[in-house]
Amino acid sequence: MEELCTKEGTVQSVIFQNAENGYTVLRLVDEEGELLTVVGCIPCAAPGEHMAVNGVWENHPQHGQQLRAVETERRLPEDAEDIASYLSSGVCRGVGPATARRIVERFGADTLEILDSRPEQLSLLKGITEKKALEIAADFRRALGLRRLMAFLSQYELPPVLAMNLRRRYGDGALEIIRANPYLLSDEACGVEFSASDQIAMGMGFSSDCRERLRAAVTFELSHNENNGHVFLPRDKLIAATSQLLDIASEPVEEALDGLLADGALAQEAVAGVEACYLRRLYGEETYVCAKLRALLSADADRSTQAERAVDEIQREQGITYAPAQRRAVEQAARCGVLILTGGPGTGKTTAVRGIAALFGKMGLGTVLTAPTGRAAKRLGELTGREAQTVHRLLGMSWNEASREVTFTKTEREPLEADAVIVDEMSMVDLPLFAALLRALRPGTRLVLVGDADQLPSVGAGNVFSDLIRSGCAETVFLREIFRQAEQSAIVRNAHAVNSGQALRLANDQEDFFFLCRRDAVRAVETVVELCAARLPGKMGIPADQIQVLTPTRRGPAGTGNLNRLLQEALNPPATDKRELPWGERTFREGDRIMQTRNDYDVVWEKEDGTVGTGMFNGDVGQIVQIDPSGELLSVRFDDRIASYTSEMLSELDLAYAMTIHKSQGSEYRCAVVCILPSAPSLMVRGVLYTAITRARELLVLVGDDAAVRQMAANDKRQRRYSGLKWRLCHGPEAEKA
Repeated sequence: MEELCTKEGTVQSVIFQNAENGYTVLRLVDEEGELLTVVGCIPCAAPGEHMAVNGVWENHPQHGQQLRAVETERRLPEDAEDIASYLSSGVCRGVGPATARRIVERFGADTLEILDSRPEQLSLLKGITEKKALEIAADFRRALGLRRLMAFLSQYELPPVLAMNLRRRYGDGALEIIRANPYLLSDEACGVEFSASDQIAMGMGFSSDCRERLRAAVTFELSHNENNGHVFLPRDKLIAATSQLLDIASEPVEEALDGLLADGALAQEAVAGVEACYLRRLYGEETYVCAKLRALLSADADRSTQAERAVDEIQREQGITYAPAQRRAVEQAARCGVLILTGGPGTGKTTAVRGIAALFGKMGLGTVLTAPTGRAAKRLGELTGREAQTVHRLLGMSWNEASREVTFTKTEREPLEADAVIVDEMSMVDLPLFAALLRALRPGTRLVLVGDADQLPSVGAGNVFSDLIRSGCAETVFLREIFRQAEQSAIVRNAHAVNSGQALRLANDQEDFFFLCRRDAVRAVETVVELCAARLPGKMGIPADQIQVLTPTRRGPAGTGNLNRLLQEALNPPATDKRELPWGERTFREGDRIMQTRNDYDVVWEKEDGTVGTGMFNGDVGQIVQIDPSGELLSVRFDDRIASYTSEMLSELDLAYAMTIHKSQGSEYRCAVVCILPSAPSLMVRGVLYTAITRARELLVLVGDDAAVRQMAANDKRQRRYSGLKWRLCHGPEAEKA
C-alpha cells in the first residue's frame, strides 16, 4: 500500500495542463519554501492559488521526485500579488499581466469577489467596456464553477476527472444539476457506482423512496447486468433485484419502473414467455438486428448457377480438394444472403473462408474481411492472404465528446462500399457491435459469419453467434471433421475431447501438449516463470516474446497481477539503458509487453507510411519501444502502428506477459503456457479451459492442479444470458422495420 503524504503551499507556475482531462504538471512552493513538482488531475490550476495536495511520491526518470496528487484541496488567492498572478495566468481570456495589475490595483483583495458578483464595475477601468467586463467575468465564473464542482466531488472521494466529464455533459451549471439529482452520477455517461451516488444523496437529505432514487436504481440494475452479458432482465427479477438493492418493498420499485416505461426511458416486451425489460438502447439494437437480418435473408441472393464450376476452378488454383462440408460451405455462399460457418480447431474453417473469398472474387463481388480484435484481424489476413481489419476500423469508429458515445462513420447514410462481408471470430461480437455492422451494410450485401460457437461468449451484452445458430434463421454449415494433419496434434485432440465432455489426456508423451502437475500455487508460479525465461527458449527454441501466459483469474498468486510482476522481473529486468516510469503499483519499462485495458478513442497512432489515426481498443497488445526522457510520453508498437500515450493515460495500460483467458479470445500464440489452479466457481468451467487450449498453435503447456483441470473439463455449466435475439428471429413480429 502506497504511503500518502500531504503538502500545502502556493502554486508558483503551471508547466503543463490538458484542457480535456485536467491532467496538470505544476510547481508548488510549500510552507517551508521548498519547490515541489505536483502532477495529477487538477483542472484550471493557476499561479497564485493555495493548494493542499494529498498524494504519493514517485521518482521520475528525468525530473526526479514528484508528488502524484490523489486529492487536492484548493483555495483562491487572497493577497494582491497572488491574485494578479492568478488573473494573468490565462484563466480569463484577454487578461494579461498588465490588465491584471490594473484590475488588482483598483480593487485589491476584493478583486475576485468583484469578478464573481459585480463584474460591471470592471468597466470603470479605462479600456474595459461593459461587454468586455462581462466576458472576463464569464471566464472567471466558468473556472470557479469547475473548482466548486471538484470540491463537491472531493467530499465524496470521487476523482477530479469526473468534473471534466460532468461539465462536458451538463455545461457550466453541472454542479447545480448534480446537487438537484446526485443519482445522475450513476448514469452510463458518468459511471459512478450506485452505492456512491446513493450515499451522496442520502447525506443531502433525499428520502429512501424518492422518485430519483427509485428510477436510478432500476436503470442501474439494467446497466450493471449489461456488463454481465444480459440484454434484458425479466420484469420480476428486475423488481426483486432493485428492491434488494434499495432494501425497500417492491411496490414503489414497480411504480418507478412503470414511470420509466411510460417516459420511454426503458422498454418492455413479452419475450419467450417473460416480460423482458430493456434499456432503450439495447431494445433498439436487438429489434434492429432482427429486422435487418430478415431483410438480408429475404433478398434474392441465389447466384449458384455457375458455383459448381467456379468451386472446381478454385480447388485447382489453390491445389486442394475440399471435404464435403467445406465444399458445401463455399457453394452455399453463392446461394445465401447470410451464411454461418462454425467448427472447432482443425476442422478447416480457414480453408473454407479462403474458398468463399475466392468465389466472391469470381462472382465480381467487392469483399471485405473483418474481425472484432486487431490480433484476430491480423491473423485472418495472414491466413487468407487478403487485407483484413477490425470491425471498429472498418466502420470508421470515433468518439463523440459531446454525447460521450461511440459513433461510426459508416451507417445507413454512408454504407460500406462492399458487396460481401466476411466476419471471423463471431463469438466475440456483442449485440451493439453487430447492430453497428448491420447498419453499415447496403441492401443485398452478402454476410458470412465465421466462428467457434463453443468458445466463451462476448464480453459485451448478448450471445449473438450462438443465438443466430440456434435460431436456424440462416443457412449454417457445421465443420466437424478433424483433418488428418490437425488430428496429429494433441492440442486439437484435447480441445475436442474437452468440448465433448471426455477426459483430457495429461500424459507427457505428446509432442505439442504437456502437463506439469504443480498443486502448490507458489511452485506453479515459479514453474511458469522458469518455462518462459529459460526452459522453453533454451530447450524448445521458442523465444520468450512468442510465449503467452494465460490464467483464468486476475487475483491471487496465479492471477495476472502477480504473474506479470514476476515475469517482467525475469524477462525484462531493470537496466541502465532502459527508461522506466512508475505508475501506482506498476512500473512500465522500455521493452515491456503491454495491453490496452479499455477502449480509448483518442489515442493517436502513426504507421510507417505516415498514415495517422486515433483509437486503441480493449485487448490490443503491444510493446513499449520508447519512454520520452521527460517521462511524459510513452511510444508503444501495436503491430504496424506506433501509438503515443501521455502519462495521464497510463491507467488504461497493463502489463501483458500474462493475461486472462477471457482477454485472449480471438488471438493465437505459437506457445501458450496456461496456469490452472482452483479459482472462482464461475471460472472453473469447460468453456474457459476449451478457449485456453485453442489459443495455442504449436505448443501448449498446462501447469497446475490436475484435479482443477479435470473439474473444469467436466463442468459444462454455462452462464445463462438474457437475450431475445433467438426468440425474435424465430417468433418476432414481422412488423419490425429495418
